[in-house]
Amino acid sequence: MVKYSYMMIDLGSIIIPLLFSFHPKVRLYRHWDCLIPGIVIVAAFYALWDSWFVHLGIWGFNPAYLTGLHIGNLPLEELLFFICIPYACLFTFSCLSGHFSTNLIRRITGWINYILLALLFALSLIFFAKPYTSSAFIFLGVLVVAAIVSKPLWLPKFYPVYLVLLIPFLVVNGLLTGTGLSHPVVWYSQAGIIGLRVFTIPVEDFFYGMGLILANVWIYRWLRSRQRKRNSFADRGVNI
Repeated sequence: MVKYSYMMIDLGSIIIPLLFSFHPKVRLYRHWDCLIPGIVIVAAFYALWDSWFVHLGIWGFNPAYLTGLHIGNLPLEELLFFICIPYACLFTFSCLSGHFSTNLIRRITGWINYILLALLFALSLIFFAKPYTSSAFIFLGVLVVAAIVSKPLWLPKFYPVYLVLLIPFLVVNGLLTGTGLSHPVVWYSQAGIIGLRVFTIPVEDFFYGMGLILANVWIYRWLRSRQRKRNSFADRGVNI
């Protein structure tokens, strides 16, 4: 059973969100046509990033916790991670975002953007020689810059939902990095990271994960917006 550990982490992350997607008060399944394309696009980008870092030896996977099925140099479980985790996070965002729409959050979102961007810029320069650190910070920084420019209406809801998502993040990433296990599922080269960890989780994972979730939410909400516009035009009998 040990070799199914990573697979069980993936499936355990998505099973409840997937089942409750059909709940009459959620019905997220109605928006799979907007949700799935974004997950696939972001997963493809992260898989390429992941594969390159495996090639460089920045990180790797303990075969004892894997089924042994690979696509390229990535285990199947790692590819499923980029599907299961974003789906669970998008489900959570859909359920909770309506509870975070206060004027206070909207007013401080701009400050959060600029403080986060300054932090990412500074750390990416300081630790530029650390491939994982600098790339995670730069990628998230690009997304934050895009958010500052485009000002998406959903962004004030993203930050508080992300704070909630840190709870399951600590559990899932904790397991993957060795919490409660004799050895980590995913190992990291000290040459590629700062070395600062929260429990067993490299601090870079928090920014890597934030970029993963933010990119998925962004594409999902953009596709939903386009869908609503098409439906609105269709209701008025306008061809587009």
